[in-house]
Amino acid sequence: MSQAERNTFSYPNGARSSQGPHMSSALIVDDEPGIRSFLQKGLEKRFSLVEVAGDADTAEALHQRCHFDLIIADIRLPGRSGVEWVTHLREQDSNTAVIFISAYADMQTAIEALRAGAADFIMKPFRLEQLLASVERCMERQRMQRENFVLRRQVGQYFHGSGIVGHCDLIKNVCELVKRIAPMPSTVLIEGESGTGKELVARAIHEYSYRTGSFVPINCGAVSAELLESELFGHVKGAFTGAHQAREGLFTYANGGTLFLDEIGEMPLSMQAHLLRVMEERTIRPVGSNREIPVDVRVIAATNRDLEDEVKKGNFREDLYYRLFVLAIRMPALRERMNDLPELAQHFINTLSTEMGITPISISDEEMDVMRHYAWPGNVRELKNLIERCLLLNTTPSQCLAAQPASSRTDMPLGDNLNDLSLDELEKRHILNVLQAEGGNKSAAARKLGVSRKTLERKVQSWEEEAAV
Repeated sequence: MSQAERNTFSYPNGARSSQGPHMSSALIVDDEPGIRSFLQKGLEKRFSLVEVAGDADTAEALHQRCHFDLIIADIRLPGRSGVEWVTHLREQDSNTAVIFISAYADMQTAIEALRAGAADFIMKPFRLEQLLASVERCMERQRMQRENFVLRRQVGQYFHGSGIVGHCDLIKNVCELVKRIAPMPSTVLIEGESGTGKELVARAIHEYSYRTGSFVPINCGAVSAELLESELFGHVKGAFTGAHQAREGLFTYANGGTLFLDEIGEMPLSMQAHLLRVMEERTIRPVGSNREIPVDVRVIAATNRDLEDEVKKGNFREDLYYRLFVLAIRMPALRERMNDLPELAQHFINTLSTEMGITPISISDEEMDVMRHYAWPGNVRELKNLIERCLLLNTTPSQCLAAQPASSRTDMPLGDNLNDLSLDELEKRHILNVLQAEGGNKSAAARKLGVSRKTLERKVQSWEEEAAV
């Protein structure tokens, strides 16, 4: 970071704190004169400007005249409540940190404060030290967000928005969408075939957001229906056989951050109802508990299924589908972006050779042409696996592909005129050939194809059902 950029985080009058930069302005909104005076005196040594207001309308007028880095507001105010006013500010695209204070402790109030974007919630009466500690946390969070913004701008000079490799129009559109929707709190649904890089897009959205919590991924198809509820929401001690101690769920670990639900189409219907409630109420209830816990989690889901079709079949809840389908991104298959193949291959050669300490290989134009005529049913993941095999065996991509079934190479006869085959039929023939070559071992075939076993089983089952009709 340059000195000019560091200066943007300097304290007024040269003051500094171990907790981060000093905010320059604060607004106190409370209808009790004693509280306003108490807080103003406590904050004047830490802020260059401290303004006070007794109601939301007065605070609104001050906010329109001056930018405030921090707002401390009582929830119950004459006229508009503090929550209503702050919600209005958020709709105006204000990202000012807000600390709510209140003498009324109930879960609904805490939930409303969280939904309004509160950084903290403090009960009256409180000690000044307690409030100042909350202020310090807000200052640190603001500092991190600003520094992250600067770092993202620097990274953006080398990547076109997300770090996703490729420059075809389809990928450029994905990167533009990532940049546009990342700062928003809305749910995102990422669609695309297995191996296209849906988790990479989800991580990019999180990295470019202003969320300070963790990115927490889970594969909904890899966890049994019996354990998925506990995995997501946690459980209390004794909630079920084997629950010898309480355990927090992934929603708790992702609080303040992003929860990535991969293969959400595999989620059981019973769990879909629980997930919908959590997304609407923004509270979780651990298994075996009667206590609701507020959470601030952005949900990003991904699927290789056609969820709209799954809704028609009764396999996916319609209300959850529309709740997820707020913002949608479609990741293209590798066969749709073959112009990116050389760049992707070189990227994997460079990264994998460095990780494994192996001398990089080179790919000639002739070998690249062979790769372009391959169907790539496993998409980018299969390409990565191929490059890794080439590095480990010290061979070329063309030699590795030569060992693949003929049906996967689109320049070879498949028993029919290639021009008469659809991509679905080509994929089907390739998968069945790989499965036959592996002696019916679905796990081995899935690994070779670069897809999950569940995906392979689902495709085979659908073909068997079609044949039975």
